Amino acid sequence: MLQHEYLLCLHCLYNLPETRYHEFKQSPIAQLFWGRVSVENVGAFLFYKKGDRVQKILHHLKYFGIKEVGFFLGNIYGRQLIQYEKWKKIDMIIPIPLHKKKERKRGYNQSEWIAKGLSAGMQVPYYTNLLIRNEFTETQTKKSRFHRWQNVKDVFQLTDVEALKHKHILLCDDVLTTGATLEAAVQKLAVVPSIKISVVTLATAQ
Repeated sequence: MLQHEYLLCLHCLYNLPETRYHEFKQSPIAQLFWGRVSVENVGAFLFYKKGDRVQKILHHLKYFGIKEVGFFLGNIYGRQLIQYEKWKKIDMIIPIPLHKKKERKRGYNQSEWIAKGLSAGMQVPYYTNLLIRNEFTETQTKKSRFHRWQNVKDVFQLTDVEALKHKHILLCDDVLTTGATLEAAVQKLAVVPSIKISVVTLATAQ
């Protein structure tokens, strides 16, 4: 058995529904940010829908402790991204942070494991201490876009503005739905002088 088959069987791996959104400047997920915040590029590796294989993979990553799948898929996606010139200009990768209380309860931050995989695939460093979450929030799952935004608009904090100046940041998360959480993080990062921000997730709704 190949090592990666412990995480995903070969059949599953070669039949994942890839979006290819990272190839295009304009896409349905890029449009989520138009007129709201400035982002350079937006990508999502896979499509998911309720009850399908990708959603089950995401649930195992987020709720059942199979954090290695985040690294594994992030690594694959990172190696895809660097085939394109616009994704070769990333200076550092930052995962969407969890509040310390939630991270202690879960035991890890799934987005950090995605960042580790992207870092390995793209050969770009990742940092977990430059953007932190200073407020505990309720789950976003059943909220509308407006209520998601209200829930997260003030939860992020920068710890070292100097380290972010003149950098192209790749912000990553597990799933892109309404974009509210990523938008709130982008808005916080956007105060840094001469910063550029791109966004990727492992999956987005089909």
